[in-house]
Amino acid sequence: MKSGVQPGKQVGGLRCRPIQQEYGQRIVGVRRCSFHRPVRPQDLNGVPILSRYPHPSSIQGPPLPEFRVGHGYDLHRLEPLPPKGKGQPLILGGIPVVSDTGPIGHSDGDALLHALTDAILGAIGSPDIGQLFPDNAPENAGRDSADFLAEALKRARKQGWLFCNCDCTIILERPKLSPVKEEIRANLAQLLDQPDTTRINLKGKTHEKVDAVGEGRAIEVHAVVMLAKGLS
Repeated sequence: MKSGVQPGKQVGGLRCRPIQQEYGQRIVGVRRCSFHRPVRPQDLNGVPILSRYPHPSSIQGPPLPEFRVGHGYDLHRLEPLPPKGKGQPLILGGIPVVSDTGPIGHSDGDALLHALTDAILGAIGSPDIGQLFPDNAPENAGRDSADFLAEALKRARKQGWLFCNCDCTIILERPKLSPVKEEIRANLAQLLDQPDTTRINLKGKTHEKVDAVGEGRAIEVHAVVMLAKGLS
């Protein structure tokens, strides 16, 4: 197919060559100039411009699946355990972690489950964990954070959303999480009702001794989830 431009022809002061590329079922001519300068509209001189793909709403057939992505974040201050401080036992993903410091929180202080809960709530456009479970409500004092995650999943399923996968990052200077990492992943898979643990990813990072997290005075967690609706 002719591209409409002869090889070696001067266009806009530059020497151009025709290139043919296939887009969908149409083959269109594309011109690339020396120095890779973008071709300006006035340089086209009748050469067809790339057509856009049709909007998904115009495609005939069964409805396309929908996807949502949510991000959750949580941070807790860490203090020594009693009697030296007021820190609670360190729990991550529902699994106790041996540590001489623990979080200061109203519930059980599980920063991983808090971030994961907020990620799911964010994906479905729901109020966040602080709105649903206020930290000044007596019924939430010392509460198992698995309850918060269960409520988020319940709301997502009620709207027709299915859990696809999650990717979580725990930023903690100490202790190292490698000894309990797989145990945490397995428990998260159980809480999320996911037999395939490859859908649950967990990473442990330090903060290179920078700021409160790096100095061991805080823990922070990021969680990203993907939900889907309309999968066959």
